[in-house]
Amino acid sequence: MVDSTIMRSYIPAIAIPAAVFLLYIFLPGLRESPWTALRITGAILAVAGYFLAILARVQLGRSFSVRPEARALVTHGLYSRIRNPMYIFVDLLFFGLILALELHWLLVVLAVFPILQSRQAHREAKILEEKFGQAYLDYRKLTWF
Repeated sequence: MVDSTIMRSYIPAIAIPAAVFLLYIFLPGLRESPWTALRITGAILAVAGYFLAILARVQLGRSFSVRPEARALVTHGLYSRIRNPMYIFVDLLFFGLILALELHWLLVVLAVFPILQSRQAHREAKILEEKFGQAYLDYRKLTWF
């Protein structure tokens, strides 16, 4: 039997593409708007961000949590280079969607994300350092953000 917590964490993998599709279909004038180089670039960034965020989520496995917790120190895959790849790739996804869907006013919202994510990353780092001590400090030296 599949753990319901794990199943709930995969809901965004389905919900995000569905929401983007609905936005594309129902936003007035968007389908008629020409696909410029900027929109195409945005779509490419959004797709790349989406798949990399999903990959980061899969690599977290049971260590994934919305609230800061220290279940395991994940240091493989994307986490071998970046401590918080999900934050980075969700931002890339959102930025790409802003460009592809021509919702440029959302850049203001995107500007707030790094501030909130940095605060969350700091809380997570404290908890991980408390649980894993020197192993976490060594890991921090080898990774970015």
